[in-house]
Amino acid sequence: MALVVRSVAQLAGISLSLLGWVLSCLTNYLPQWKNLNLDLNEMENWTMGLWQVCVVQEEGGTQCKDFESFLALPAELRISRILMFLSNGLGLLGLLASGFGLDCLRVGETRPGLKKGLRILGGTVFWAAGVATLVPVSWVAHVTVQEFWDETMPEIMPRWEFGEALFLGWSAGFSLLLGGCLLNCVACVTQAAPAPGPYAVVETQCHRQHLEMKKARLKV
Repeated sequence: MALVVRSVAQLAGISLSLLGWVLSCLTNYLPQWKNLNLDLNEMENWTMGLWQVCVVQEEGGTQCKDFESFLALPAELRISRILMFLSNGLGLLGLLASGFGLDCLRVGETRPGLKKGLRILGGTVFWAAGVATLVPVSWVAHVTVQEFWDETMPEIMPRWEFGEALFLGWSAGFSLLLGGCLLNCVACVTQAAPAPGPYAVVETQCHRQHLEMKKARLKV
């Protein structure tokens, strides 16, 4: 029963982490980090992401243009690019490490210490990936709020607002944190008895023979 609970918790942790990693990758490339609605032209909306700015028109569709210079970007977008790339790489590393550390896999079943170490490594890496996702998303959101309430800007001037990608990024970050927390908590639980297999059968037989030899010596 304990082994079943551990396996379910491990699968839940890696599933949450996988979901968070996929959402983080989508957040990185989606151009909806910021939205700009023009009151003078309601048929045209602007969106901005880490890599491009787009114009959405009801009649003409969507037209996007990539940023030409990395150094010309605001500081929050430059740092966000780096952190999102780091988050995507760490998430992939965490999936590989924790995947090989699952109890339901027969790979390395004779070395439970190694599998436990892989789960702890995967959970810790997922934590780092979650933080690397939440920091840029929250930073861009903070700058957007500051610019929105900037009193030095004329009231008639349109202002950027939160885009859908920010909420996607928050979901990704918290999913990675929760998945990593589950994997680390399960790894810290006392190791359950290994599932029956050829190695377990051989070990049981050797232990039984050893006990019989001890009884025979005591009788003599």
